[in-house]
Amino acid sequence: MTTRSVKGLAAAGALLLSAIAIFFVIQRVGNSLEAPNPFTPSPAHAAAAAAGSDTLWHLLLALTAVVIVGRILGRLFARIHQPAVIGEVIAGILLGPSLLGQIFPEAYAYILPGTVAPFLGVVAQLGVILYMFLIGLELNPDRLRGQVPATVVTSHASIVAPFVLGSVLSLYLYPRFSTNDVPFTNFALFIGIAMSITAFPVLARILAERNMLRTRLGAVAITCAAIDDVTAWCLLAFVVGVVQAKAAGALLIAMMTVGFIGFMYFVVRPIVARKAGAWDRNPTPGGIAVALVGVLLSALTTEAIGVHAVFGAFMLGAVIPHDSMLARSLKDSLEHVVTILLLPAFFAFTGMRTEIGLLSSWYQWAVCGLIIMVAVAGKFGGTLVAARATGLGWRDATALGVLMNTRGLMELIVLNIGLDLGVISPTLFTMMVVMALVTTLATTPVLQILGAAGQEGIPLGLLSRPSDVT
Repeated sequence: MTTRSVKGLAAAGALLLSAIAIFFVIQRVGNSLEAPNPFTPSPAHAAAAAAGSDTLWHLLLALTAVVIVGRILGRLFARIHQPAVIGEVIAGILLGPSLLGQIFPEAYAYILPGTVAPFLGVVAQLGVILYMFLIGLELNPDRLRGQVPATVVTSHASIVAPFVLGSVLSLYLYPRFSTNDVPFTNFALFIGIAMSITAFPVLARILAERNMLRTRLGAVAITCAAIDDVTAWCLLAFVVGVVQAKAAGALLIAMMTVGFIGFMYFVVRPIVARKAGAWDRNPTPGGIAVALVGVLLSALTTEAIGVHAVFGAFMLGAVIPHDSMLARSLKDSLEHVVTILLLPAFFAFTGMRTEIGLLSSWYQWAVCGLIIMVAVAGKFGGTLVAARATGLGWRDATALGVLMNTRGLMELIVLNIGLDLGVISPTLFTMMVVMALVTTLATTPVLQILGAAGQEGIPLGLLSRPSDVT
């Protein structure tokens, strides 16, 4: 050991001994001081502190369970050519009252207690918001040139057809699965809206995992779904207004939504394009922070309007140039955390609110099958007819109809609103949940049968010309 090392160790030891000696002096002086009487927290404060600690434990435990089970089932479903998102959906159902709550109620009550649901819901919504922002970053508007009229017509046809068929079906369902304190008009409007929903996040996941987002068919599908859900949420706001006798406010929501879309496209988009170009030349962490603040502000705006926060996030992602370094940096920073940790929380949260055991007779399952048939006929049929009328080939129109028939868990939001308002019964709620799951599960295998996408995710037919592939 060198002389310098010995001196260094001696100096460090001397500092340590000095600190100990000084503390003993402080301790001797402090022991002679007197402090006030102990502070007694109020019962509410003490209960909140205890609940906060307990909630954090269960929230972390729930997230751990969801990620592990979701990853395992995702790999299993990948082996049967289903996207991993389907495994995560099933994981949420299995960890909820439908299976775990029936087989091991004590384990279910410990892993996913009722007290953790609101907090898990916040994490879930944050995950969906960030994921839809990532989906917006993937969207290439250049692929939609000349497709906007066809996209609008197709998306609205995919709403009108299932809405009408759902309203007709309500003539059969109302006297059997509703009560006389629910006006038929309210009931029929909610059934029609529930039939019209396309699961924007789940559809986006399916397209992403099949490498179809960068194809023209994928771009048309995700844009149709975006227009579909914006329209459906506006209609939902109108229906809720009718139920709550505030229908006039729904028209204002629709007008503000159109204004927001125009503002994002004509005002925000040019500004973002210039800022993204400047950031590409001089990348700094501040640019990422500004983009994330923009996501939150856009989500807050659409949430305040009354549509849904996910569409604000998607719109901001869509106006950022998809081929910019900023877009790539945002995707690299967020993608794994969002898709692996946050998004499965959304599936767990919805799984907690689904109880398949409410269907206890063959008649109820037969009615559930009828609901599924009507839902598929309306969504698939409306999309197929409109897509063919606007110039798509049979194969692409059929594939688009299958994709738009994906309802998934966005529908559960609508169903829960109806359940909370007392418009639909718990039994009918469960039937509609089964319908949403079946139509979502059917998407990938039907696409596989149709051969809608090859190994590289390039749809046959629509992108059959080599010049279309970029």
